[in-house]
Amino acid sequence: MPNVSDKVLCIEDDGETAAMIAEELADRGFEVEIARSGEEGLLTIIRQTPDLVLCDIRMPSMSGYEVLERLKEFAPRIGRIPFIFLTGLIEREDELKGRRLGADDYVTKPIDFDRLFFIIKSRLAGATKPRPVPEAQNLNHREIEVLTEVARGKKSREIARQLHLSRRAIDFHVGNARNKLRAETRSEAVIKAVAVGLIKP
Repeated sequence: MPNVSDKVLCIEDDGETAAMIAEELADRGFEVEIARSGEEGLLTIIRQTPDLVLCDIRMPSMSGYEVLERLKEFAPRIGRIPFIFLTGLIEREDELKGRRLGADDYVTKPIDFDRLFFIIKSRLAGATKPRPVPEAQNLNHREIEVLTEVARGKKSREIARQLHLSRRAIDFHVGNARNKLRAETRSEAVIKAVAVGLIKP
């Protein structure tokens, strides 16, 4: 049986499949967290640092391949987390791409849960527990304040009203934060800020 502390994150956009995976793994002794998109999965990894990640490949807005590529950027801060693709893509080229990106394993659907359980146990046995590494960033107080509200799902208009600033000022602070964190989008800025402990959504 797995250790009580073994936490598995399943990134899967199909609700029925996600629920089935969570139920099967919970029955086998794992603590399972579900994320319904790549972006949500990255945020969950950074906030909770699971012991292992199961990830679908075909997902809207951010594919599983992109999740793994982004996750590698955070490895120096959060450690190496075993990463397994769990997908309906059965072509050899898809599997080779996943492995080239650094996936620890590639499991195709329909899922053989006995096999999956064995794979997870093997990967966890060879993994060391990741530890977050603090990293200083030069965001100022206002940028941190604004980015925290962005992480909570608020739009510029709402944040401006809450902080008694103009919408233009809010967008200015978000833009500065993105530049300092080298992020292309607001979501990526939030992910990076959470990763280094600057904000707690």
